[in-house]
Parts: sequence; structure tokens; C-alpha cells
Amino acid sequence: MNVILLLIISSILNFTIPATTITGTVTDENAIPLPGVNVLVEGTKTATQTNLEGKYSIKVEKGDKLVFSYVGYETTVIKVGNKKEINVSLVPDNAELEEIVVMGFNERASKSIRIRGVSSLPPQQESYKEINENIFKSVNTAPLSTFSIDVDKASYSNVRRRINNGQNIPEDAVKIEEMINYFNYGYPQPTGEHPFEIHTKLAATPWNKDTKLVKIALQGKTVPLDDVPASNLVFLLDVSGSMNAPNKLPLLKSAFKLLTGQLRERDKVAVVVYAGAAGVVLPATKGDNKNAIFEALDKLEAGGSTAGGAGIEMAYKIAQENFIKGGNNRVILATDGDFNVGASSDRAMEDLIEEKRESGVFLTALGFGMGNYQDSKLETLAQKGNGNHAYIDTMQEAKRVLGTEFGGTIYTIAKDVKIQVEFNPAKVQAYRLIGYENRLLNDEDFNDDKKDAGELGSGHTVTALYEIIPTGVKSKFLKDIDDLKYTEKKNQRNSDELLTVKFRYQEPQGSKSRLLTRVVEDRTEAMDPDFKFASAVALFGMHLRNSEFTNNAPVDLVTRLAEEGRGNDPEGYRAEFIRLVSTSLVGEDPASE
Repeated sequence: MNVILLLIISSILNFTIPATTITGTVTDENAIPLPGVNVLVEGTKTATQTNLEGKYSIKVEKGDKLVFSYVGYETTVIKVGNKKEINVSLVPDNAELEEIVVMGFNERASKSIRIRGVSSLPPQQESYKEINENIFKSVNTAPLSTFSIDVDKASYSNVRRRINNGQNIPEDAVKIEEMINYFNYGYPQPTGEHPFEIHTKLAATPWNKDTKLVKIALQGKTVPLDDVPASNLVFLLDVSGSMNAPNKLPLLKSAFKLLTGQLRERDKVAVVVYAGAAGVVLPATKGDNKNAIFEALDKLEAGGSTAGGAGIEMAYKIAQENFIKGGNNRVILATDGDFNVGASSDRAMEDLIEEKRESGVFLTALGFGMGNYQDSKLETLAQKGNGNHAYIDTMQEAKRVLGTEFGGTIYTIAKDVKIQVEFNPAKVQAYRLIGYENRLLNDEDFNDDKKDAGELGSGHTVTALYEIIPTGVKSKFLKDIDDLKYTEKKNQRNSDELLTVKFRYQEPQGSKSRLLTRVVEDRTEAMDPDFKFASAVALFGMHLRNSEFTNNAPVDLVTRLAEEGRGNDPEGYRAEFIRLVSTSLVGEDPASE
């Protein structure tokens, strides 16, 4: 009897309450899903984050409590009980937020914006290339506008990270073209011989009744992954001491495992790391040998200084040794950009990468982390290395860059893509290219096939917006310029042509460009949802940059345009943008009125 009693007591003591899975959605006070909310089982290390749709899933035991925390919102604690689904609406915590007032660029402006910030964050030593905002240019003196395409999207995810962390946003961190191009638009796929389709539209400018907005867009052909040529990839990974943070090396490892999961038997991968020195941790290995690649990634630890130049030298050497003729040869660099040993200045890195691109090896630069993120160096590497640049702040962004958009990230369908626009002075007095300040080219560069420009990846889209002042319209943004004495004016008085836009591009392995031309007529249309959304993102960027060209448009115009342009948003990126706007641009500064 005593033995039976002991067995019963023992079984009770060893009984474990079975774990169950709780799912749910976390939203803000406006019922908009919140991505990146921390969900923690109180008193344990069990945690997760909400995805882009605000959804989460976590294993709990009966009696556990879930803690929901997010910057700028009150922490919420909920006891699980017998629930299987727990949906939470977080409430803004205004008491813990300080408002950093950002005055308008124009001192005479009657309105400004407020950006929420957290004063307890560590000092930032991040580096951004200076941006001098484009102004309106007279068509009579500068009828041509020439620039390189930009498919990079790093600025938007970086701005999003700073907003979510409650940090102020440096003006030079805001690259409006990268913010616009972060989003997918419903442009039709190309059907002709060229690897991209051209789309243009003209509409009234939402923030200025005296101007019009021209949209020029490219839709790159989406190449199915099975049709992508064999890839020769070199992962060049920063394992220096500055990468020793949860949102750096651990996130990097997870991101590259995601990339590895999509590789095929005919692909090859080598792994090079650098800290105080550079070294090979995995020689070229077939893409289907995923265990070997995973093991190499798992062994990585952070420590030491940052010999970025030596790492680049070694990565390109291995890429050239394993070069696949007619294949996809690429170095994928992942770092916070904090080079501090060897070639480290932007100019030195630019010279090094320009030399290496002649090998036919392309470059992708992925930025990680915060605090010492060197955006200027990564932008330089991507621009000069025939490549692209992305900033990965969360695993959700890693899934987008290296998962959903994997083909565009690693496979180029057209290189050195340039755009040149000629405006008809009979129709346009002045124009302003919104963004692309770091991508401007000399007019003479357009026909020079040796002049480097941007690369277009599989499925990539490029959208450029021009704000124009029609002929005969008076505007405060027009500056007086003396009439030219020797220039003959050939105004096409009887023409409906507003502008002519020309495109040049080269095949990925080619050296001679091909030319396309498209005429845009002076026919204003109503904005479709995509055009409205792109203009909302542009205006948001202008507000963040304290631009005088917002024309004192109210902040809520950004939200209104974005809501009207939200359209079909299956992945929730546009909804996330609307939330970012509502949490960062609080409104007008009463003191300035």
C-alpha cells in the first residue's frame, strides 16, 4: 500500500502541465497592426515578436502571463488562463516619450512637425553621406536632367528602425528615392525584348496647386529562380567586436541561413569572415550541402577590430577563383560598416571596389545594427561595386530581402541603367527631381558607356517623381535668371509634348548600352492608388528632411494620401507605413503659428 502511495505522489510531483500555443494580433490605438512588438512569457526567456501583420505565436503553460512591450506604448500584461487566442490593443505611453521638435527648413514656414523620441538611448555615431536637396531648375538654362537609377531600399528600413526605437532622424539618413522604391507597385511585367517596361503618368501635385507631378517608372522582368543562372556566391561577414549585439551577428546568422535555404545544387557558396584579419571559414561548397554552410555560420563569434579592406580583397579573390562564365558571380557583404583597420575612408573603399568590379563580380551590401551603422560606406560600396544595398533591422526584413525578393537581391538583369529627361520649354518653366541627389549624373555621362550607373535586379521596380512648374504659372520657387544672349529657343508651340525621357542600359555581361525613348504628353490624369501612395511617401520624406518644398502642406495630407493609396496590401507594408507616419509626425507646432 505504501509503495502504491509513493508511486502516486511521485507521479504527481513529476507531472508537467502540457504546453499550449497562444496566437493573436497586436494593434495600435487605431486598430492598425503593430509589427516588431516583443511578446514575453513573464519570468522566462521564452519570447517572440509580431510579424508584419501584427500576428504572433508563442508556447505557454496554464497560469503563465504574457508581457507585450513596444517603444512608445504602455507595457501590457495578460494572464493566459484557458485562452487559445489573445488579441491586444496597445495604448500610447505619452508619459515616457519626449517630443523633439524639428523646425521647418524655411524659417518663415508657419508649421513644423514633432518626432517622438526616447531620451535614454545611447549616443549615436552613425554616418550618412551629405544630401543637398534638389531645387527647381529653369528649363531655359538646364533643359536636361540626368541621373542613375537607384533600387536600394536601405533608407526606408533604417528610418523605420529609428522611428520604432523613438530616435530622432538625421536629415541625411532620409533618401526619398529609396523610401519610394521600398514599396511594390502594380506595374505590368515587360512583354517586349527589353528586360524592363516603362510607365509614365502626369497628375496634379497634392501639396501644391501651382505644380504638377510626373511619375517615371521601370518594372524589371521577374526571372523565376529556376531560370537564374548558376550562382557563385561569397558570403563576406563582419565578425568584429562591433558586431557583438543581438541585432547584429545573431540576426546576420539567421538571415544567411534563410538565404542558404534557397540555394540549389548547381550553386556554390564560400564564407569569408573578417575582424582583426580576414580568413576563410568555408571554401566553395555546393548549395545543396546546407548542413556544412549552417555549421560554418553557427561557429561565428564576434571580437576584434575591423579589417574590412582585407576582407573585400579575399572575398573577390575567392569569387574570381570560382568564377562561373555566364553565371551569377557575387560577393554578399554583411556588416555595420564600421571599418577601422586598413583601407577605411570612403574614398579608399571607393577606389578598392571600383578596381574589383572590373572582375565581373557583382556586390550586395547588407547593413545590420544600430549605434555605429555606417550607411555612407555601404552606399559607396554598393554604388561603385555594381550592386545594391539593403538595411536589415529585423528578421521580417531579412525574409523580405533574402526571401521574397531573393532573386532581385542576387541577380542583375540590366546594369548601368541611366535616365535622361528633356523638358519642353513651351510647357515647363522649371522642374525638380524629388530625391536621387546622390545619383545625379552630368548630362554628358548619359552617352558614355564607361560611366557607371545603377543596376536593376530581377523583379525590381524604380519610381522617380518630378515636380514641374508649368509655363505661365507664377511660383515662389522660381528664381530670376537673365535671358540668354546666344541660346536659340526652339519652343514647340504646337506640340503636346511635355517631355522626352530616354533610358540607357547594358546587359549584365555587356559593355555597349542600348537606348529606349518615351514621350510624355501634357495630359493630366487623376492619381491612381499607386501614384497616391508614392506621393505620400515622397511627402513624408520631405517632412522628415524639413524641406521647404512641402509648401507648408499639413502633415495629415501624408496619411490621407497613403490611406487612399493603400489598395491591395497583402503583406501589410503600406499599413505599416501609415502606422509609422501616425507615430512619428505628431502634428503642427502651436508655438510656430
